[in-house]
Amino acid sequence: MSAVVQARNLVKRFGANRALDGASFSIAPGRIVGLIGPNGAGKTTALKAMLGLTDVEGELSVLGLDPRKQRHELMQQVCFIADVAVLPRWIRVREAVDFVAGVHPRFSREKCRHFIERTKLKPDMRVREMSKGMIVQLHLALVMAIDAKLLVLDEPTLGLDILYRKEFYQSLLNDYFDDEKTIVVTTHQVEEIEHILTDLMFIRDGKIILDTSMDDLAERFAEVMVAPDKAERARALSPLGERQIFGKSIFLFDGVDKPRLAELGEVHKPSIADLFVATMKGTYA
Repeated sequence: MSAVVQARNLVKRFGANRALDGASFSIAPGRIVGLIGPNGAGKTTALKAMLGLTDVEGELSVLGLDPRKQRHELMQQVCFIADVAVLPRWIRVREAVDFVAGVHPRFSREKCRHFIERTKLKPDMRVREMSKGMIVQLHLALVMAIDAKLLVLDEPTLGLDILYRKEFYQSLLNDYFDDEKTIVVTTHQVEEIEHILTDLMFIRDGKIILDTSMDDLAERFAEVMVAPDKAERARALSPLGERQIFGKSIFLFDGVDKPRLAELGEVHKPSIADLFVATMKGTYA
């Protein structure tokens, strides 16, 4: 099956600065992709390019369409969430349902009603009367009732506490995602989405510097806790990063044979957060 998103050499200029600087990537159908990068790396610009919200140079195809020329057709198959807190405080539950039904052709009132019935939400309840958790439930009901082929999430749980963030992603995975849908998500809380991702992309200075599946990531990268007497041997293998804990050094390696690393210490799969810190070394200087 052809790629859901195919991007090659994307460039976006803002004056003398390049928000995207030759970014290239491909996203297959039925995947959950985490697009991770520091502030100003180009994450949101890349998402806006995919949605036809900003013009870019380069080759770009989303669901077989060019977002720059065929945005109307594209948005009939796409759903975009920037922040679950964007619902206006005056709107009622039934009014929110009516609004989404009027603007998205793939919205199902029946599915939305089914999701809402599993909550304490009532048709005449206003957003300002809801707890944060109830707002999350309403937003999820609206989103999951849209049969979109591509769901784009840009910091979707910003401002929510950990309980509601976990509920959001759990519901998304259990009640929405299937092998015919594709999800692209950006977030700074990478630890919370690590378990749902199938693929990972790191972006820095407008370039994609890592593009891998989670399975390949586990094969390619490794962390080793090394005792002081073996630290120099570990450094000779050119680790991506090194940090200290409990008097020992933890080294992160890319592409080094696991048996060779096992001679230095216990080998573990690195977390996305640790891999991010190592690959973004110097970015925050």
